[in-house]
Amino acid sequence: MKRVPTLCPSCDHQLQVRRLACEHCGTEVEGMYPLPPLASLSAEDQAFILEFVKASGSLKDMAALMKVSYPTVRNRLDEVISRLQAAADTASSTPDSAP
Repeated sequence: MKRVPTLCPSCDHQLQVRRLACEHCGTEVEGMYPLPPLASLSAEDQAFILEFVKASGSLKDMAALMKVSYPTVRNRLDEVISRLQAAADTASSTPDSAP
């Protein structure tokens, strides 16, 4: 599956969703919607977070699932949290642009 781009290929600023559409009935909703924070993560990090949620946030269960040690999972989670915080900081420091 293709990843949703999060940065403009021309100027490297954060992209926003402008239009949503229903393939079933053709309804379209237009506006400026920021991408969710998880969209800024790599596919690998998104998969990790999905498994973490499915494991009810249990690092012990994640360690067993991934066949790695608890500290390894903890470190991986800390890295993902850091990337999410950096993405949130970047998004909050970028001024809204006029259409």
